[in-house]
Amino acid sequence: MTKELITYLSQFISETRRAKFDTVLNYRTRHITVVLEDLYQPHNASAVLRSCDIFGIQDIHIIENKNAYTVNKDIALGAPKWLDLHKYRKEENNSLDCIKKLKDQGYRIVATTPHEKDCNLEDLPVDKPLALFFGTELTGISDTVREYADEYVKIPMYGFTESFNISVCAALCLHSLKEKLHRTEIDWHLNDIEKEDLLLRWLRNSIQKVELIEKDYFLKKNNK
Repeated sequence: MTKELITYLSQFISETRRAKFDTVLNYRTRHITVVLEDLYQPHNASAVLRSCDIFGIQDIHIIENKNAYTVNKDIALGAPKWLDLHKYRKEENNSLDCIKKLKDQGYRIVATTPHEKDCNLEDLPVDKPLALFFGTELTGISDTVREYADEYVKIPMYGFTESFNISVCAALCLHSLKEKLHRTEIDWHLNDIEKEDLLLRWLRNSIQKVELIEKDYFLKKNNK
């Protein structure tokens, strides 16, 4: 059913657009995921989403302990509609809730922070799925993330300034890790079912009045 609907809806977008979808899907991954803990500046929140889309990261986990996550549309440039955003804001400790769920899914929890047991970004292994945690703008990751992290990673710095802007940090990390992943033989791609589900959603996001078009499709299909 999904394949048939995809074929039908594809006629309502250009061939160039459809080819772009296939290309982007081939680079999408859930082997690496990004976790944003309590960001409060819309500029940063939006810039990180944009970087995730550009580097092919499909899932972004958003923890809202004290701060609501707000997107600046002028910065994000439509990135959220291509991504899966998972929000955590119902528990007393949303950070711990997110960590437990990611660990249950087989992710290593990687905290982006200087730590006595940290490693440089280029030395971080990508052989197993990893969840990169980025903390709030002023104080960084929470004590909960520090306690439950499996690994700690830092980006080497050679100037006087003590840290990168969080959106810059995320972009540097994703570029490095995704390039490293591409050089391995790890099967980091989405499976066929995941690709179909995403493709159908992207088509729906790209076609005006798609609800009416789908309604017409099912009416014709049921009358055959």
